[in-house]
Amino acid sequence: MAASTDASHPNPTLAEKLAHLYTLRGGPTIDLTIRPAYRTLLQRLGNPHLDLPPVVHVAGTNGKGSAIAFMRAVLEAAGYRVHVYSSPHLRKFNERIVLAGQDISDTALEALLDEVITANGDLPLTFFEITTALAFLAFARTRGDIVLLETGLGGRLDSTNVIEKPVATLIMPIARDHMEFLGDTIEQIANEKAGIMKRTVPCILARQTEPGVESALTRCATELSVPVQAFNHGWHSGSSGSGMTFRYDDDSYDLPLPCLNGVHQIQNAGAALAVIMTLRDHFNIPEHAIVTGLQTVHWPGRLQKIDAVHLMPDLSSDEAMNRDTDKDTGWELWADGAHNEGAAQALATQAALWQKQDNKPLHLIMGMMQRKDVPAFLAPLRPYLSSVTGVPIENDPQAHDRTGFMEALTATDLNILWADSVPAAINKITANPPGRILVTGSLYLMKTVLPES
Repeated sequence: MAASTDASHPNPTLAEKLAHLYTLRGGPTIDLTIRPAYRTLLQRLGNPHLDLPPVVHVAGTNGKGSAIAFMRAVLEAAGYRVHVYSSPHLRKFNERIVLAGQDISDTALEALLDEVITANGDLPLTFFEITTALAFLAFARTRGDIVLLETGLGGRLDSTNVIEKPVATLIMPIARDHMEFLGDTIEQIANEKAGIMKRTVPCILARQTEPGVESALTRCATELSVPVQAFNHGWHSGSSGSGMTFRYDDDSYDLPLPCLNGVHQIQNAGAALAVIMTLRDHFNIPEHAIVTGLQTVHWPGRLQKIDAVHLMPDLSSDEAMNRDTDKDTGWELWADGAHNEGAAQALATQAALWQKQDNKPLHLIMGMMQRKDVPAFLAPLRPYLSSVTGVPIENDPQAHDRTGFMEALTATDLNILWADSVPAAINKITANPPGRILVTGSLYLMKTVLPES
């Protein structure tokens, strides 16, 4: 990840400070360990991680952000002040730190950055270590009822894993991703993710589709005497006509479908609700808050349908204001930040439903990091695709350029194209008969697609 991508910010002063911090601490180099220097920084800040509201710690490969969004929506509907730490962001860094329901302000972020950098001194820490310590400090100083804490990478050695006694842990679906850091086998990756489990602390396991994952997680839980609630073994969620069903222990609920698109969101919602049920020992969460949360949850860039007008610079302002893209052209534009094989499989499930629904052509626009296996990502989607158009990820030298992208797909028989931007790709694709366009491959590509909120 380039500094200009991960440390991006529309405020020039904050952009400069974040970029300086990023490059000063070694740029994209990842030292996956909880290092003594990091603990020293936490000590200099007064160990804020030991002075937090109850923490729900979340790990996994896919669906972490969606599950946190569901939990946040339900808890806020129940009247609680929710802190959230997540990554990456779509538009600006502030999105990573939510304080009592609001993104951290520029003023508060700048003051905390200055304080943490001063406290850090010459300690050779990474961008993620320093910003995680900053988040802990912000949470400790802002009145809140609960912290929803997302791991950055892995679990066992992640910077977030200094929380000694969370109120619950959640492990979302695990797939093959970041194998250069987490291990060569799915079992090794699962063991790293299981590192967030804490002795006797309840752990919710989302539905796992990769063979060997659930058994590896269960084995780790047994060693630590961790009470586990797993999919089909303690909780279950599924679709039911126009709604979803959820079961936890002996209780069953008929609920509305979550307002996040995609059949996989029923499973993400189910895992989040299983945590909510665990939290009922500590929080008053009535069923109406669950219903409201499912209907109001917001998590942009995840199978989000988009009005493409802002991506069509050839339209005049009057045309843009009066144009209903879907009705006028027959085209649909969707965006999803999927960037690994497991996420691509979820998109393939949705593509199969689209095909059954109306069999419109599906065109993929994708930007992807060089370290990702592009053919493996495309494999589950391949039967549903009419074309694939590669695009660069703005200001990110570690993303595929035209040459690398085309070379990665030389062996495929798909219709492979290249465009210099998402709008250019859309203009190229829409010369064809109407269909669907799906922009995917990286969360960092989403900020070029989503309209300003």
